[in-house]
Amino acid sequence: MATGRGGVNEIDRRPVGLPKGFMIMTTEEMQKFGKESMETMMSSFGAWSKNAQAIAVEVADYSKKSIEDSAAAWERLMGAKSLEKAMEVQSQYLKSSYEDFVAEATKIGELYADFAKEAYKPLEGALAKASAMK
Repeated sequence: MATGRGGVNEIDRRPVGLPKGFMIMTTEEMQKFGKESMETMMSSFGAWSKNAQAIAVEVADYSKKSIEDSAAAWERLMGAKSLEKAMEVQSQYLKSSYEDFVAEATKIGELYADFAKEAYKPLEGALAKASAMK
């Protein structure tokens, strides 16, 4: 085994006594690795931020619509002239609010799935690199 200064194996740049496959990075390699890691994390954070904002906007819009629909149903209910008409208004409101809720839950579920995919996408390249280094 050819050892150079400081007990470093000159063939694969690892300190003598460390397992094969262990590699010491040069300063330039460490800087490049650090820069790439920071860019990856910033890209992931950007995707996270964008998707979190989209989810918050969607929830706020749904809440506003739900309150408006509830107020409109309450007005129709107060204007009902008979018990049958009041029951009809209430039934229509319950049916429409349930359908709106299911549609919104589906939409938000899709936003969360997209959120996870986009936040993970920048990390895929880094994980592939890390796997290739082994």
